[in-house]
Amino acid sequence: MSALSALALFTLFVLFLLTLDLGVFQRQPHRLSFREAAAWYAFWVALSIVFNLGIYFWRGGQPALEFLTGYILEVSLSMDNVFVFAVIFAFMGVRAEFQHRVLFWGIVGALVMRAAFIAAGVVLISRFHWVLYILGAFLVITGVKLFREKPGEFHPERNPVMRLARRIFPITPDYEGAAFFVRREGRRLATPLLLVLLLVETTDVLFAVDSIPAVFSVTLDPFIVYTSNVFAILGLRSLYFLLAGAIRKFRYLRPGLALVLVFVGAKMLVADFYKIPVLVSLGVITTILLMAVLASLRSESHQS
Repeated sequence: MSALSALALFTLFVLFLLTLDLGVFQRQPHRLSFREAAAWYAFWVALSIVFNLGIYFWRGGQPALEFLTGYILEVSLSMDNVFVFAVIFAFMGVRAEFQHRVLFWGIVGALVMRAAFIAAGVVLISRFHWVLYILGAFLVITGVKLFREKPGEFHPERNPVMRLARRIFPITPDYEGAAFFVRREGRRLATPLLLVLLLVETTDVLFAVDSIPAVFSVTLDPFIVYTSNVFAILGLRSLYFLLAGAIRKFRYLRPGLALVLVFVGAKMLVADFYKIPVLVSLGVITTILLMAVLASLRSESHQS
């Protein structure tokens, strides 16, 4: 099977899962409980593991290891998304039962945008090898900046896409259930829920600017880069409902993510001189994240 055929089949499979999710399991908007979110996240992680085993038997150990490393890297870098989503929902006053719908369509949009980013990245790197150095330097600078900065407040009202949407669309004064658009007196009006979706989409684009170059430090195989991204994104909704209330307690997670970015950026910069094995990269990334989580939990226990 060619890589293009595999990508097409994988995309159809993901679309089937998303259709089943929204059309059957989440047909009626409801508040996602911690237990339900945990079950869904366990499902997505298990599916990722099964897919990883499929890559192992289909293409061998090295691509499977690259997928696993890319997946863990993407999941770790998506932790910041959870905090931003929580801020957006609180600022916009989105009821808990409608948050899943917003994240669902946000993730659909994210899959499309990230596929475009990955395709563009693969073409650029294949034609201009020096782009790897630019991406590596960008990740190192971003990591250092993230490490030195204190967690700032996110201001959704300053988002330019949101301000532009308010100028283009007539907006209803209140939410209209789970609808993004409604008709009033023959006019098609957008609801505030559409603005929330636009905020989620644009913030994901900003996060993708960091995460996608990071995966290129692991592999340049577009199939591995795309599928590891997709599986990390698919579990993001459940991860949000699991961690939204507790993400602030992981005070050392942000510095840990900064160190991960610096490491993968440095790996890209030295790739032509010394190629760090994927297994070593996996060990370094997981060790940094584990230490950040344990340090956060220890600090939290001392404060309580």
